[in-house]
Order: sequence, then C-alpha cells, then structure tokens
Amino acid sequence: MAKKLVIKVTAGTDAPERCSQAFTVAAVAAASGVEVSLWLTGESAWFALPGRAAEFELPHAAPLPDLIDGVLASGRVTLCTQCAARRGIEEKDVLEGVRIAGAQVFVSEAMADGTQALVY
Repeated sequence: MAKKLVIKVTAGTDAPERCSQAFTVAAVAAASGVEVSLWLTGESAWFALPGRAAEFELPHAAPLPDLIDGVLASGRVTLCTQCAARRGIEEKDVLEGVRIAGAQVFVSEAMADGTQALVY
C-alpha cells in the first residue's frame, strides 16, 4: 500500500465534478492518515487564492474550502509554477501554507518509493 498520495488536479470550474473528486479524495486520504501532496494545475490554480474556493459550488459536494483546509491540516498543497505565472499569481498572493513549485518537484514526489500518483 502506498504511504504517500500525490494528486494533481487539472480541473476547476470548467469541470466541477472532476475538480471536486480530486479535492475530496485528497481530503479523505489526509483525514485517513495518508501523507498527501495536492498539486493545483490548470484551472484549479485559481483555488490557491484566498476566497476563490468559496465561489465554487457543486450540488451534493463538500465545500471546497473545507476540503482544502483538510489537506493543509496534515498534507501539502502546491501550485504549479507555470500555471501561477500564466495567471499572474505570486507567492505573496496564495493561501497560507500553499507553496509554488515546478515539474521537477512534482516528478520527484511522484516517483518516490511508496508513492501513488493520481491525476484528475
């Protein structure tokens, strides 16, 4: 069984169900004691900004801010460097606890022994 779960979420409001699934799996894994690293890429990059997750709505889904808080409580949330740059997002703009890092760090995390990687 993987000891660490790396999840890359590429969807945002453009694909709300896929987006919600990624955040839900990450939060449930974190709450279950799994070491979680959640990567925000593509349209999900916007959720690294304060208040943006609160704007997301999907019937019968947990509130996105609660899911993000659940991951941040015991895991890590990373915003893709290129995705941030394309959107004009800087380190000073993101939620407390969110880091900005690039593909080299993602590959390093995903390839580590005992790690399972998922992409949504």
